[in-house]
Amino acid sequence: MARIAVLIAQRLGLGVLILFAVSLIIMFVVELLPGDTCQELMGQGATPQTLQACRAALGLDDPMHERYLSWLGGMLTGDMGISLANQRPIDELVIRRILNTFFLAGIAAAIAVPLSLMLGILAAMYRNSIFDRIVNVSTLTSISFPEFFVAYILIFIFAVELGMFPSVSNVHADMAFQERLYRSLLPALSLTLVITAHMMRMTRATIVNLMASPYIEMARLKGIRGMRIITYHALPNAFAPIINVITLNLAYLIVGVVVVEVVFVYPGLGQLLVDAVSNRDMPLVQAGALMFAAVYVLLNLFADIVSIISNPRLLHPR
Repeated sequence: MARIAVLIAQRLGLGVLILFAVSLIIMFVVELLPGDTCQELMGQGATPQTLQACRAALGLDDPMHERYLSWLGGMLTGDMGISLANQRPIDELVIRRILNTFFLAGIAAAIAVPLSLMLGILAAMYRNSIFDRIVNVSTLTSISFPEFFVAYILIFIFAVELGMFPSVSNVHADMAFQERLYRSLLPALSLTLVITAHMMRMTRATIVNLMASPYIEMARLKGIRGMRIITYHALPNAFAPIINVITLNLAYLIVGVVVVEVVFVYPGLGQLLVDAVSNRDMPLVQAGALMFAAVYVLLNLFADIVSIISNPRLLHPR
């Protein structure tokens, strides 16, 4: 157990270092963005004196390292600053939008995870059959297309032609859960089609490998067949790699929703980040980008920790 604790502590320390490096990259990239924040805020009619006063008020004339330390200190204490575009606290904007993103990712995960497990198990059971080939071709086809293409195809079929769902997912906090779910289902389906292939193929490959194990052969000799062999013998030993790939895909769901949110005008953190870039709202851009990075790193750390804990060679060292 001491070795496991050391490995987990190393992963957590590495996660902190990665977030620190990401914060440096975010600050550097924001500095490279073209345009003038004060010019964007005050319009083309602003005088040089007005622009200079604006830059001084926002601290844009300070050296980069001072602005970085001030911003990082605020993020560590929970003070994300004030949005330049609407003069509202950034934490208020980010929290509301990231909850919407979590809601959308949660719907996609609720569809994709059981669907992937079911398809992976059935494809492993009927390996090299027509069903196995159809599932592999279908999932690989869906993952070969970019998210925006899948989203527009779904809009054309289910919103334009069939009229089953709205093409714009304009949800809000006061909306009833059923209505919110209904309006979020089409973007969630777009995300589901993108991530299902990874999880399905990992489930299939893991179970196929386990089915060739000696203890599975012994179970077959005892007369155990079909789904019972997979459920009671193969699947428990396949949990570690399957949970790992599910967690990694959940991380992608959180940070990979930007394109889908823009296509469906979904009010999530990705849409907020795109609007902030358009408005040159740099404090909001930095806070949103760091939030995305933190969620991605945390979910990857969770996947690493699950892999460490479920490793029998670490749990029962010789």
